[in-house]
Amino acid sequence: MRPGQKRNFARHLRREMTDAERHLWFFLRNRTLVGHKFRRQLPIGPYIVDFACIQARLIVELDGGQHVSAGVADTTRTAHLQSRGYRVLRFWNNDVLTRTDAVMMAIHSALADGPHPNPSPAGGRGA
Repeated sequence: MRPGQKRNFARHLRREMTDAERHLWFFLRNRTLVGHKFRRQLPIGPYIVDFACIQARLIVELDGGQHVSAGVADTTRTAHLQSRGYRVLRFWNNDVLTRTDAVMMAIHSALADGPHPNPSPAGGRGA
């Protein structure tokens, strides 16, 4: 992508959130989850992640039906994000919509565990 294209695409994704993203964002926004600030549709490296808490080095990704056959791509994406010092949690859209309490408990637990045990050598810069 040319400079600025990824930023503009991330803005587009923020305006056009899926039902599951909109639902989860209601619970993550405004530091409502144990005071942690989450950002949505955030460019990190070559990817745009669904939700990220920079302070806790935690990324939350939501997967819909299109991800059933995207195993290799998702594995590559997760490996890249982990190499930058992030932990990645993945949830199915259906779970976010129907099992919200369980999803929130998993995110809360990950936040309670603290930052990634192998932080990025860049000290969080470049995200």
